[in-house]
Amino acid sequence: MEQKQFSPTDSHFKHSSFQHSPSTPDASLSLQPIAYIHSDFSEKFGIPRQSGLVNSLQAKIVFTEPFRNQDCIRGIEEFSHLWLIWGFSKNQRDKWTPTVRPPRLGGNKRKGVFASRAPFRPNPLGLSSVRLEKCIPTSPEGPLLYISGADLLDGTPIYDIKPYLAFTDSHPEASGSFSTKALEHRLVIHCPEGLLHLIPIEKRQSLLDCLSLDPRPSYQHDPERIYGMNYAGFDIHFKVNHNDLFVTEIIPSHEIQ
Repeated sequence: MEQKQFSPTDSHFKHSSFQHSPSTPDASLSLQPIAYIHSDFSEKFGIPRQSGLVNSLQAKIVFTEPFRNQDCIRGIEEFSHLWLIWGFSKNQRDKWTPTVRPPRLGGNKRKGVFASRAPFRPNPLGLSSVRLEKCIPTSPEGPLLYISGADLLDGTPIYDIKPYLAFTDSHPEASGSFSTKALEHRLVIHCPEGLLHLIPIEKRQSLLDCLSLDPRPSYQHDPERIYGMNYAGFDIHFKVNHNDLFVTEIIPSHEIQ
């Protein structure tokens, strides 16, 4: 049977009795972090622009009191993926604006704030889907969740965690205005072995994967400019010429004055 297209009109909602007015009760919500994330990014520059772009990235979720209770995560190991609702704690502004310039559009086009994933929002909340790699119910730090594919700064507050349900949360037919070409295109990384060996072996692939996404602002294309990102306690210096990224220096962060 052919499914009828739904075309919403006001008549569909004629039974709703809600009327917003100046006397409507205040629905403001006060949130407290349930957990914080531990990741390899101490700065925003270099973090993948969306979750799931670098699945090799590892992170750890540590709960706060009174949520540091193994009963709070009972059964979570039955799910392969999770939704994280978190706060843009390093992107705070006094005022929000109705339009923003999404990096995915080159930083020059404006979109409505609710038609983008920009961090400067009326309520600065982010949403990420991540893979649950391991769950430890008890440890000296309380319950721990080890995840991969996160796009979060070290110390980001987590306000809620929900299981990802493939049968409702996945929409293969979904469309959008943002191009996927940037996801498909990867830079070729040139990193001398002597420099790469400074990075712990378990973190090398994640670094290369992040660099391949081209961390630069989309409007900067100077092939001689040296960029720097902090990753896993190291300052990574690089430059980009067309489709090639050249790592020029890797310095332990504690050695930088």
